[in-house]
Amino acid sequence: MLGRLLILLLSVLPKHAMSRAAGAVANLPVSRPLRGAVYRGYSRVFGARPEDAELPLEAYGSINAFFTRQLKPGLRPVSPDALVSPVDGTVGAWGVIADDMLIQAKGRNYSLAALVGDKAMADRMEGGTFATLYLAPKDYHRIHVPLDGVITAATYIPGELWPVNVAAVTHVADLFAVNERIVVTIARPSGGTMAVVLVGATMVGMTRVAFDDLHTNARRREVQQRHYRPGITVRAGDPLGHFEFGSTVILACSPDSGVLDEMQPGEVVQMGARIGDIK
Repeated sequence: MLGRLLILLLSVLPKHAMSRAAGAVANLPVSRPLRGAVYRGYSRVFGARPEDAELPLEAYGSINAFFTRQLKPGLRPVSPDALVSPVDGTVGAWGVIADDMLIQAKGRNYSLAALVGDKAMADRMEGGTFATLYLAPKDYHRIHVPLDGVITAATYIPGELWPVNVAAVTHVADLFAVNERIVVTIARPSGGTMAVVLVGATMVGMTRVAFDDLHTNARRREVQQRHYRPGITVRAGDPLGHFEFGSTVILACSPDSGVLDEMQPGEVVQMGARIGDIK
């Protein structure tokens, strides 16, 4: 009941303006003498690990700078010759792509073609595997490349900014296919395609990619598609982007690109850890 009431309330609120405002507040400078106390307080509330941060807490000039912090070198080793987790997060769903359908929650599915905005790509992924990875405020919020390949395209798709928590996933139809998102297409040298979908959410200031100026919650609310020729060569573990608050990453693999291991909802993953086989 509480979840339904939350969704009903959000349906009448200006979610984009609220999210931009939250981003502006998060970018306000924090006085250097207060930074340690502020960020340690944030970490106690949400369960983050400030000791994993690459820099001393006093080096982060705003809440957003701390939130998008990098980790100490070597803290997330990348498994070799594998499909690896692009994020620290929690599994929301896993499954086989069948008849263009992905699992959102128990008894609620949605269209892969609608998610990526490309029916031809979705058709190529039929019979492949997908996984939904949720990032909570406590998590490391940078996104990394899940497998060796070439970034051939990236598309910003404007949309809603529903939250991506359990209440929203349960009650909002086609949530991930209606929310703002950036779809990154990675081609494997030996063939096959993976889509890495960075989904925006309520109170996420912006979702950004590391290799372009694309971001969610843009004021110019129209599809923006970039094609890269000959493409951007990347390796597993390379930077891909970051969230300026919690959100979700969806991986979708064509059968000839790789196979995601079966994962259970609630399972915790860490960036760089093996989560599947590459072809």
